[in-house]
Amino acid sequence: MIKKILIWTFAFLFTVAIAYFQRVTGPTYPLTGNVNYNQNEISYKFLRSENTGTDLQIQIDFPDTAINAEVIWKRYKSNDSWTREQMLRNKNGFNTALSSQPPAGKLEYYVEIRIDENVIRLPEKENVVARYKGKVPLTILILHVIAMFGAMLFSTRTGLEFFKKEPKLKKLTWITIGLLAVGGLILGPIVQKYAFDAYWTGWPFGHDLTDNKTAVALIGWIVALTMYKRSKYPKRWALAAAIILLAVYLIPHSVLGSEIDYTKQDNKKTISKEITKEQIPQKL
Repeated sequence: MIKKILIWTFAFLFTVAIAYFQRVTGPTYPLTGNVNYNQNEISYKFLRSENTGTDLQIQIDFPDTAINAEVIWKRYKSNDSWTREQMLRNKNGFNTALSSQPPAGKLEYYVEIRIDENVIRLPEKENVVARYKGKVPLTILILHVIAMFGAMLFSTRTGLEFFKKEPKLKKLTWITIGLLAVGGLILGPIVQKYAFDAYWTGWPFGHDLTDNKTAVALIGWIVALTMYKRSKYPKRWALAAAIILLAVYLIPHSVLGSEIDYTKQDNKKTISKEITKEQIPQKL
């Protein structure tokens, strides 16, 4: 009994660690940092995700009144020129808001702080890319997260059966497959539809790694289940499927996710305008 509790405890803590890793390494997790200037600390937290209909808030914490701050931004993957906007001063520093974009639209931005003749760039090298999404009902989102990390929990627990002399695989495997199917193939597409107006953007319709990796993990466990009766060492297949799912979950969430290519949209609008002009009868 104690051994069973220890195994489940390890599986749970391991799942929590993977969930935390997924959260903080994803491209939509806020970018935070600080810069020291003349023994003063300038701290920032740049959002990289926002709901469509809500302007993106940018805040710089540095109450020194002798400085000025500007945000420089444009639409990501667009032919836009960079726009400079003066940030507004508040009691903690500076803030401003960038206009909302449609679902899957992205903005690219960075901040410049001017102190006398010195310019401090935040972040120092890279630009911040923020993606907009449609609002997902909280209940659906919670159920999706519970199902996906429940699958991780049972996948890990099933894989640990490899170290037992008499492994019990089938029940744990069926639960793993069921949670992956519900979380990834039912609730996942519903979340995707609310957020980006598309049920599935992985293969063969796109290259969204979130969708593709879910499919790979599910296939891995289905293959393992079918091999239990055919293989002399079924627990090896369970361990292999658990490792595949772990590898899949180590890929940060939302990598290569849905995004609008504004260059293509702008080109289509230009072509459409040109065709319309050609169709207008010329006066004699």
